[in-house]
Amino acid sequence: MRVLLVEDDKMIGEVFAEALTDEAYTVDWVKDGSQALTALHAQPYDMVLLDLGLPKVDGMTVLRTLRTEGNNVPVLILTARDEVSARIQGLDAGADDYVIKPFDLGEVFARMRVLIRRGQGKADNLLTFGKLSLDTTKKRALLDNAPLNLTAKEYTLLLSFMTHPDKVLSKADLEDRLYGFGMEVESNAVEFLIYGLRKKIGQNTIKNMRGLGWYLSHE
Repeated sequence: MRVLLVEDDKMIGEVFAEALTDEAYTVDWVKDGSQALTALHAQPYDMVLLDLGLPKVDGMTVLRTLRTEGNNVPVLILTARDEVSARIQGLDAGADDYVIKPFDLGEVFARMRVLIRRGQGKADNLLTFGKLSLDTTKKRALLDNAPLNLTAKEYTLLLSFMTHPDKVLSKADLEDRLYGFGMEVESNAVEFLIYGLRKKIGQNTIKNMRGLGWYLSHE
């Protein structure tokens, strides 16, 4: 899952970006509203974590611009503005949820999982595909109910496939989900990760459609 973190406070941003990475999210961190709009126009995201008190372009303008342009990406507002009127304004402008600073990271992650579930039409944090299951709360993958020992990138790769089980994901799609801004990506990085994941979940579980990408297969 690729997340855009829009936060101008350096200390909060550094801590939060590291914590999100530890939770297996791919994170792009920008520090003002202008950078946020540029990123959102250039890159699809699974979620936006949006501060309101931003330089250059304020967070409410970023949110309204997104919704006016028809971008339905889930937006979780993270702000120190605790007035009820501010919360109402943010939700009415198109935010999906609202968290007041200072916040507990565990609560933020739980609210993120709720929004992800809502987008998938699910009521729990368990993804299943054939003999594979993925608990996104515990960050645990199982094959035939036996734990899989996955690296962080392998977990993110499997999550990408299991949240889009009916879609062929191109190399560019997978690179977007696996690597954030400024991260160097070797030309065969995706193929190498798929090779390693296949060894753990079965060679025929991930199939290649030549020239298009890869998809999960029940065969």
